[in-house]
Amino acid sequence: SFKELNCFAHNEVYLARPFHYNPRKVPSVKGEPICRACMEAVNREKQARGLPAFTIPADAYDPCPEEELP
Repeated sequence: SFKELNCFAHNEVYLARPFHYNPRKVPSVKGEPICRACMEAVNREKQARGLPAFTIPADAYDPCPEEELP
């Protein structure tokens, strides 16, 4: 089962687009989900500045059992 919402980062820049994610694993800001493309862009920028990348769980954008949904 997937959750589908708009990416918080895309909402902030008026480029909202839906995506699927596991709500228990997906990276978020203020409890709002961040899509893989945005997380990868942030990580590229962090690494370019010599900072450690955020960890993105391998299954953050995969389905999870419905009974695990909050």
